[in-house]
Parts: sequence; structure tokens; C-alpha cells
Amino acid sequence: MTTYNETEREPVAVLEAPGQRRRKDEPRRNRPRKGQASEWSYGRWVVYLILVVGAIVFMAPFAWLVSASFQNLSEIFSGTPHWLPHDPTTAGYKQFLNLGHLSTAQRGQGTGDWRWFANSAFVATSVTVLQTFFNALAAYVFAKREFPGRNIIFMVFLATMMVPGQVTLIPNYIITKHIPLFGGNNILGNGGHGWLDSYWGLIMPGTVSAFGIFLLRQYMLSIPDDLLQAARIDGANEFRIFWSIVLPLCGPALAASAIFTFQAAWEDFLWPLIIISSPDRYTAPLGLALFVVKNETSWNLLFAGSVISTLPMVVIFVVFQRRFIKGIALSGLKG
Repeated sequence: MTTYNETEREPVAVLEAPGQRRRKDEPRRNRPRKGQASEWSYGRWVVYLILVVGAIVFMAPFAWLVSASFQNLSEIFSGTPHWLPHDPTTAGYKQFLNLGHLSTAQRGQGTGDWRWFANSAFVATSVTVLQTFFNALAAYVFAKREFPGRNIIFMVFLATMMVPGQVTLIPNYIITKHIPLFGGNNILGNGGHGWLDSYWGLIMPGTVSAFGIFLLRQYMLSIPDDLLQAARIDGANEFRIFWSIVLPLCGPALAASAIFTFQAAWEDFLWPLIIISSPDRYTAPLGLALFVVKNETSWNLLFAGSVISTLPMVVIFVVFQRRFIKGIALSGLKG
């Protein structure tokens, strides 16, 4: 059965049965020809093959590290590396975490401490929360507030990213030592050790990041100003607008910034090495370094500790992978 369109007088097919039929005025879908489909199929398989090979190459060292952490020293240093341990053992993990019954020989070899990982988790989480919050505040001001010299101040702030971190080590150390009213210091910051050998010294210097502010500012620029203006008309103050409107819209960028921050804080070795002297405040990277001694490296403990240190980053990236990729793609940093 055929009817006619009233405006264009073109024949239009009418469905005469419940079966699915395409209307004559509907455009045909672009379907690849037989040869094109084959070419696309071959190209896709080539890409997948390259990706699989690359994944194996990059994952092989970590896979062997996990396997070696369950092997004894004789098996680790055998002539042929074993991808699967013949006699799996968790002695390295127990000895590194100082858990369970340890023999006299094992205690003589040295033990780790589970508190190192607790310290790393506390410091990394605190730095991540504080830095994400303060970075978002600064990014909101640079992105959505008008004030004289805003762009100039932002460019000067970005210029600090070009200063190597090693250059600021001594100034940061001096400032940390002379914090007033902390660590026995007087109001002028003299007489004590300030934030040295404390959690304050590990956390507070990392509460702001120029890169984090730049990342969040680029994302906040995509938020319509009319939305914020409507909130101001309704009587919302600036902090309410920031907390209730801007932050919920910046979830992907906040996730990306948090992952970068947590990774940097968790893996930081040089700054804790400089300011921490008490073993009960060691972080995981600092504790791992104790097992790397010339001609006396405890490889089984080092492998077990390395696996434990790597797992939190793997878990965090897997959980927040989609938000991480979305935050990078939408913040103006994609290639």
C-alpha cells in the first residue's frame, strides 16, 4: 500500500504489517561494502595484535615481580627465571610486615613494619583531600571570578611549574623548620624543630599544586556562566555556588587531579628522606630503601614490599579509570 506526502507529494511506504520495514523517505544507513569491511576487519585485528604484544611487554616485569615475591631466595636466583613459583611461600610478606612467627634467622635478616604503609596511606590521603580542595578553590577564582591582574597572576603561577623541585628543597626545609609555635619553636619560629620529623611536615608542603589548579581551571571554563549567575540571583553566595554547583559538575576533573596527587604523594621518597628521622614515621618508599644495601640486599623482602606498595595505585586507577580518562579529555590537556 502506498500513500503520498502532503507537502512533497512523494510516495511513502506505509507499514501494512507488524514486521519492520524501512520507509522510502528514510535515508539508507551507510554500510561498508564487502571489501571495505574486510579491510577494516584486518586493520582492527592488526591494531589489537600490537596492543596485546605491547601489554605483554609492559606487564611482564610486574608479573614476574609478583611471582618472585612468593619465591624463596634460591629459586629467585636460579639460572632460569620461573614465572610460577614451584613452592609458593608468603614468608617474604610476613617478614616485611613483621607479622606472624618469624625465625631467628629471619629476624636477623631484618623486618619491615606495617606502619610504613599506614603512614603512607594517611599522608597520601590527607595530601589528596587538602590539595584537591584548595586547588579547586583557586581554580574557581581564576576561572569564574573577575579581578584586576587575574591572567597575569595565573601566568606567573603557572611559571612555577618550570622550577625543578630540587631547587626548592632547601627553602622548603628552612620554612618547615622555622614554623612558629610548632615543635618547640617560639612565635618567631626559633628554638625548636618546627614541622621536621612530623606528619605536618609530610602533609602541609603538598597542599597546593600549580598543575592541579591549571587542570581544574581548564575544566571549569566549560561551565556556563549563566548557570552561576542564576544562582547569584537566587541569593547564593560564592562559596555556596562553588560547593553546590561547580564541584559536582567537576567530578571527572577532580578524579583525575586526585589520582595524580595520590600517586605523587604515595611514591614520594626524597622529601620524607630529608625531614623524617623517626622509624615509626617512615613511609613505604622510605622503608623499602632500608632493604637496598650494597652486597646485602634482601630481595625477597624487597619484592614483597614492592608488590604491596604498588597495589594501592593499581586499585585506584582501575576504580577511577573512566573518570580519569574523561577528566583528561575534557580539561583541554588531550593531545
